[in-house]
Amino acid sequence: MTYLETAAQFYREVAQTPQVGLCCVQSTPLQLPGLKISLPMQEMNYGCGTTVHPTELGNQPTVLYVGVGGGLEALQFAYFSRYASAVIAIEPVEAMREAAARNLQIAAQENPWFDPSFVKIREGDAFNLPVADASVDIVAQNCLFNIFEPEDLTRALKEAYRVLKPGGRLQMSDPIATRPIPAHLQQDERLRAMCLSGALTYQEYTERIINAGFGQIEIRARRPYRLLDSQTYNLEENLLLESLDSVSFKVEIPEDGACIFTGKTAIYAGTEPFFDDSAGHLLQLGIPAAVCDKTAAKLAAIKPAEIIVTNSTWHYSGGGCC
Repeated sequence: MTYLETAAQFYREVAQTPQVGLCCVQSTPLQLPGLKISLPMQEMNYGCGTTVHPTELGNQPTVLYVGVGGGLEALQFAYFSRYASAVIAIEPVEAMREAAARNLQIAAQENPWFDPSFVKIREGDAFNLPVADASVDIVAQNCLFNIFEPEDLTRALKEAYRVLKPGGRLQMSDPIATRPIPAHLQQDERLRAMCLSGALTYQEYTERIINAGFGQIEIRARRPYRLLDSQTYNLEENLLLESLDSVSFKVEIPEDGACIFTGKTAIYAGTEPFFDDSAGHLLQLGIPAAVCDKTAAKLAAIKPAEIIVTNSTWHYSGGGCC
């Protein structure tokens, strides 16, 4: 079997016999007023973080969800977009489609506001999304793209870019590796399917997103995910995997490179009330302003004695001067 066939077989198994805690971080599902999540849906929470960011889901966006899993995040997106086919869930594994459909029927019984028509489950895969160009507001995936080998990841990212409207958002949660994963683990197809051996480093992961055309990336969260210990995985030393929640925007890449926001701020500490770099960045004396990593480096180089750049917090929620 190819590694994708191995992954499909693995997820057929866990659709029929849920494995609690297979991928997910140790956290409860997002709590929203009037939203009830059934135990079967919780048990199939095969994600490593979240792609659902409530403050950004106004105006009832159309969502394309790739890899439906147990339907949990599809239901959460539908909470904000309550109309027929508001969420299009793409899933290549028949058993998983069937399990998600059952879980959404239970959700309709437990949530008076929810109608199963809000989520349309369709057969398909990340490489050939069955929707038109520039037709959706959001593409989301949780703990799926990390399974792909690098060139397949690029295919999936470019396909997501194709179907997004201008200004649309690719909302992802994936494991990343704190250093390159050794070849003997990358070649283990079962571990890859379990989201334990296919992760790229942060630098490699963000470069792939930018190379697909996305001009802005915002990091929503970065946290420990799993430890590959040296004894179990035949490593020289332990290898930490992290979970990265990100939002990438379908906007033009600036001439000086894409903007990546990781929670850095720039603080002007000079003698004037303001500092203006004549490039669109205005810093008020003593007040931190959120800046992308690219701008942070430029500002620090302009006036190293007067501009303080804080470290990445690995959390960004908008604002600032970029």
